[in-house]
Amino acid sequence: MKTEHEEQRDLVSWFRQQYRGVKIYAIPNGGKRNRITGARLKAEGALAGVSDLHVPAWNLWIEMKREKGGKLSPAQRSWGGYVESIGHTFIVGHGFKDAADKIIKLRCLHKHKDRVS
Repeated sequence: MKTEHEEQRDLVSWFRQQYRGVKIYAIPNGGKRNRITGARLKAEGALAGVSDLHVPAWNLWIEMKREKGGKLSPAQRSWGGYVESIGHTFIVGHGFKDAADKIIKLRCLHKHKDRVS
């Protein structure tokens, strides 16, 4: 089974091939750090729960999890609620395929909305 890192890496690679010119970037908020580094990052504005990936052009925030076994922390759930409350989209990808499927579905919905407007 792939790690969360491998799932995210595969999603970013796929996304950059599929949607050339649309920026996606990672927010390196996870991982273990010593106390000093953690304190410095917090002072610089790091927030617990911020999503793994962001697509600014689409106001899309993506939290990646392993295909099986990954679940949202309370801070991640809170972040998702916050971004949705300001009109952004938040998705949880349980593996690369799930995340890609959700992105494709979102793009189809937005294209349909664009035609109707």
